[in-house]
Amino acid sequence: MNHKRLETFVWVASLGSFRKAAERMHTTQPAISARIANLESELGVKLFEREVGSSPIVLTAKGKDLLPYAEKILYQSEQLRKRAGSTSAYSGVLRLGVSETIAHTWLSTFLGRLHSEMPNLDVELTVEITSTLSAGIKDRSIDLGFLMGPLNDPNIVNLDLCTFSLSWAASPQLDLPDRLLYLEELSAWPIISYARNSKPFVEISHKFRELDGPAVHFFTSTSLAACRSLALDGVGIATMPDVMIKKDLEEGSLKRIRAIWTPTELKFTASYSNEPFNPIAEVAARIAAETANEYAKTLLDKNN
Repeated sequence: MNHKRLETFVWVASLGSFRKAAERMHTTQPAISARIANLESELGVKLFEREVGSSPIVLTAKGKDLLPYAEKILYQSEQLRKRAGSTSAYSGVLRLGVSETIAHTWLSTFLGRLHSEMPNLDVELTVEITSTLSAGIKDRSIDLGFLMGPLNDPNIVNLDLCTFSLSWAASPQLDLPDRLLYLEELSAWPIISYARNSKPFVEISHKFRELDGPAVHFFTSTSLAACRSLALDGVGIATMPDVMIKKDLEEGSLKRIRAIWTPTELKFTASYSNEPFNPIAEVAARIAAETANEYAKTLLDKNN
């Protein structure tokens, strides 16, 4: 029985659309239709209802009955590959979504290891904020995401990756006092922060909202590189991952600001949908977790 036809059957059933399955499997909609038609001919049953205007496409009673068997065959074939210790045979495209903090730290090391273990795999990389990546994972337009997690969904697997602490930082041009500062003192300048629909911004904005006095002004961006540039130019006070501004602090182009409150550290996970079974994302997530762990150990050794 043709493995690709079974895989196509599972993806069409999961996504409820020939078009989405074609996008997921990087082929054309006619090719998907042909695979399903050939599988139906081979099995001698109708798997999907194809009524005009029907959206999403739904399984027939026999399709519902056979789907678990197809999923089991695909799962067992991947277990055989694992037992043989072979990941080099994986091919296709991994649609990878990454938070910018990861992109600026250990992403290149991860991609090098990924290519070494899965040389026949192509990667489509997207760097975005967590809310966008989360939506992509849930609608299957992203296979694997490195984001601020975990994602609370029973069909999503979350592997712990790394944690990054945050600090307040500003240009020496602002001439801030070298002592512990209250948030009211920081609010005299624009607060440079993450995008408004991000976890860090929500936490920071809520904290400043509790203050008495004039409203605080926020300069927000989806780009941490842009936030860093604004801070370097003396536009305002930024909250940034320590790992991204370490060199700036050492060179004196930025000054760490000691404040009475600092935002919560950022926790990242490798998250992917496991419905249907997603072997490439599973292997890639494992490699990511190993890479992140080694990166954390390297940072710890440098700081000791």
